[in-house]
Amino acid sequence: MHAVVGELITLCMVAFALGMDAFSVGLGMGFFRLRLKQMFYIGFTIGIFHIVMPLLGIFVGRFLSERFGSIASYIGGALLLLLGLQMIIASFKQDSGPLISPVGLGLIFFALSVSLDSFSVGLSLGIYGARTLLTIFLFGFFSMLLTWAGLLLGHRFQHWLGVYSEVLGGAILLVFGLKLMFPL
Repeated sequence: MHAVVGELITLCMVAFALGMDAFSVGLGMGFFRLRLKQMFYIGFTIGIFHIVMPLLGIFVGRFLSERFGSIASYIGGALLLLLGLQMIIASFKQDSGPLISPVGLGLIFFALSVSLDSFSVGLSLGIYGARTLLTIFLFGFFSMLLTWAGLLLGHRFQHWLGVYSEVLGGAILLVFGLKLMFPL
């Protein structure tokens, strides 16, 4: 019984840590002018990706973990850098809309960029032998809730900061993209 509780606590901590990436990206995306319905879909989509990616990672196995882990960080970081730069540039242009917005294909890019690290975690958890269904449920659940929290918090600050909110959101995504590409 203690082993099951210990595993549950460990998996919750890992899921929370992975979800903090989603929170950070959600915070940056919250500076877009989004409706609550869009926020719901963004959080839900990121939650789904945090289920699918570690599940794929668990099934792919150990032999790809080292090679794909570094590539995933660079791809995710580059996508966030692109989005952050685009948000900052768009904030100075009154008539231009965002190059990438969190709808349609843009939402898929957001969700993919923030869930790539969960693929690598899935690889190591597959080796460890963690309970697959519980693991992917917790990853999806925590990332969805933390994305919503970040979106709502960013949305609240967007009203306070006015025109500077997109610059701040872009800067957050830039910093997070750099963190993915060049971990300390």
